[in-house]
Amino acid sequence: MIEDAGGPWERRLHIVTGKGGTGKTTVAGALAVALATGGRRVLLTEVEGRQQIAQLFDTPPLPYQERKVASAPGGGEVFALAIDADEALLEYLEMFYNLRSAGRVLGRIGAVDFATTVAPGVRDVLLTGKVKEAVNRPDGTRPGGLAYDAVVLDAPPTGRIARFLGVTAEVAGLAKVGPIRAQADSVMAVLRPDRAAVHLVTLLEEMPVQETVDGVTELTAAGLPIGGVVINMARSPLLKVRESMQAHRGELDREEIAAGIKEAGVEPTRELVESLVWEAAQHADRVALETAQRAEVVALGRPVYELPLAADGVDVGTVYRFAELLRAQQMVG
Repeated sequence: MIEDAGGPWERRLHIVTGKGGTGKTTVAGALAVALATGGRRVLLTEVEGRQQIAQLFDTPPLPYQERKVASAPGGGEVFALAIDADEALLEYLEMFYNLRSAGRVLGRIGAVDFATTVAPGVRDVLLTGKVKEAVNRPDGTRPGGLAYDAVVLDAPPTGRIARFLGVTAEVAGLAKVGPIRAQADSVMAVLRPDRAAVHLVTLLEEMPVQETVDGVTELTAAGLPIGGVVINMARSPLLKVRESMQAHRGELDREEIAAGIKEAGVEPTRELVESLVWEAAQHADRVALETAQRAEVVALGRPVYELPLAADGVDVGTVYRFAELLRAQQMVG
């Protein structure tokens, strides 16, 4: 179920996925700050137990409770939560069976791990169920009557995202009635196109782009709402088109290169000139590859957003800068 390719994505739930190493946590954090800009309250969540949100915002490890990690321009707030399946199960037992204390006993004897290992789909339902609870949580003191204006989920990688989000439908099919069916149905209701969007993060490299293409195919087949594609770590070409073609063929003017080296106050040895010619050829080849990969991304028919390579590494300042870029590209309204 692909929705229109317009955007911006005015949704209650934003799910961010991407191949490992593409920077999906950074993008999720930037999206959360962008959404919070202007006085809104946003919850940023993770489900993989890696505490990457805490690392991104340079805070202590997150407990199983919501904690403010950032302020956004215009009075906005970003809270964060590392969702733990065992704690989510205890909440589930308390909510439906008033068995939280009994659940803690089960946890001490390893029954919680046993249950979620034997039926791994149950773990995913518990994780997505907690996200759903945050999306729907009422708060009569706030405009709109909800605790958060939006929730951002730093989700599992692209290769697992359709299975992670679609497992609730499988559980709903197995459990015809009762609390488990109700939980699964409520999660599926949040994953409607008018309430949620799955955004994919990629690099302009063959494997991440192919995984993005496959992810869009799988999400579409599963009837899950697809948002935009974020190209991360994008780099601008250093050569003009004609120069890039010459560099690719090894035909750059070596005398011109030597003159430029000399102007910089360096002796233009033959080895240095040939080294620069080789580097220019490598750069031209990379630009050609990235151009081809960008065309693959555009062909998906989804809105495309770009974030630059952070040459000095990613820190909190980078998150805020990326949030501004996402807003400037109208990923967020």
